[in-house]
Amino acid sequence: MASEKMVKEITSMDEDFAKWYTDVCLKAELIDYASVKGCMIIRPYGYAIWENIQSIMDSLFKDCGHENVYMPLFIPESLLQKEKDHVEGFAPEVAWVTHGGEEELEERLCVRPTSETLFCDHFKNIVHSYRDLPKLYNQWCSVVRWEKTTRPFLRSREFLWQEGHTLHATAKEAREETERMLNVYAHFAEQYLAIPVVKGQKTEKERFAGAEATYTIEALMHDGKALQSGTSHYFGDGFSRAFEVQYTDKENKLVYPFQTSWGTTTRLIGAVIMTHGDDNGLVLPPAVAPIQTVIVPIASHKAGVTEKATEIYEKLKKVCRVKLDLSDQTPGWKFAEYEMKGVPLRLEIGPRDIENNACVIVRRDNGEKTTVSLDELETAIPQLLQNVRDGLYQKALERRKTMTYDALSLEEMKDIAENKAGFIRAMWCGDRECEDKLKEVAGVTSRCIPFEQEHLSDTCVCCGKKADKMLYWGKAY
Repeated sequence: MASEKMVKEITSMDEDFAKWYTDVCLKAELIDYASVKGCMIIRPYGYAIWENIQSIMDSLFKDCGHENVYMPLFIPESLLQKEKDHVEGFAPEVAWVTHGGEEELEERLCVRPTSETLFCDHFKNIVHSYRDLPKLYNQWCSVVRWEKTTRPFLRSREFLWQEGHTLHATAKEAREETERMLNVYAHFAEQYLAIPVVKGQKTEKERFAGAEATYTIEALMHDGKALQSGTSHYFGDGFSRAFEVQYTDKENKLVYPFQTSWGTTTRLIGAVIMTHGDDNGLVLPPAVAPIQTVIVPIASHKAGVTEKATEIYEKLKKVCRVKLDLSDQTPGWKFAEYEMKGVPLRLEIGPRDIENNACVIVRRDNGEKTTVSLDELETAIPQLLQNVRDGLYQKALERRKTMTYDALSLEEMKDIAENKAGFIRAMWCGDRECEDKLKEVAGVTSRCIPFEQEHLSDTCVCCGKKADKMLYWGKAY
């Protein structure tokens, strides 16, 4: 129909970033709203992105020696209660099952918000000797947390994730595992999602309920807000003691093992949208793009065009995820549609191109056009996909640099927080009261104590006392 827009309009991110984000999620057909409030339907295109994330991560985990398992969806209340800090941390978000059919259950069942308690209960049954260690497990599943405010991918009542759970003979091994998996997350975010991250440790206030230490990767979104993109937790032997997980060591003594857990979720899709997207829609890093190259025939009614496009499609199937669009939509509509869906490369082929034994390839990230010989496509496409990844990463890194500020006083911190968007680096004395005050007066939370420390000053940004830790602060999703 002539009156129909080629692609429905997306709100400009400068006009309303939250509306832009929702528009992209809906119009790029990543999600639909469900009849259950606070939950989302992940549509095929959105789920394909998750499948690619899952496939790459799963391979990285297995390279580290982890095995996949699956735990029950339900946790008996008595089991959840065994670790006091853990249950208190999750209590406000827990969904409970009270009836089976029409009969009231003897004991309430929690719909898993996370599975530490189930893994501990299982470890108790299968770990008896030092020969049984380490246990390196991972689970792909969904969890439920009864969030009050929800947003697609970033915060929903049910979401998909992976949760790693490992058990070790020594504290040293467990701590090494905790940091190793954080590094796996950072590698994945930077190499595959083209998202630069800050690696560091959470403060005591922000750490996972029941953990001795929590490590995080923090990414900066287009609007200057931080997004926690993966966490790794060291539990010490606290959970093992609470759940009576013991084994006999080499000296024939009964001892407690040391434990870790680590996880990432479908919020990584939100991170991709908000790091790389623009006013025309999604911009996908090639590694997780469901379609890496789309072939759009020009003047497909003319002799030989469809045949040549099909020939190219068959050739490219060997080197990338490729789609050939032979629909009756106009080339202009197709250009806009695949731009909105974030497809990294668009290949245009028409009668004149065929005469020249060449085609035009357009990059989604910067609009750059390249004429490529049809004889060189199988080497040119992988190189161009790598160029897209590199371009996205550099652009995001430069943006983060320009949106990272240093504050040396409370007034400076307040001024930056009120007038600029981004990370704020500042020294901290380690006092919880100062952390709480900064949230109250500047509206920022501690994001992490980065592994890469810089000495900005000798004094805490809040109270002026001696400080030797530099923190990243910011407003976050």
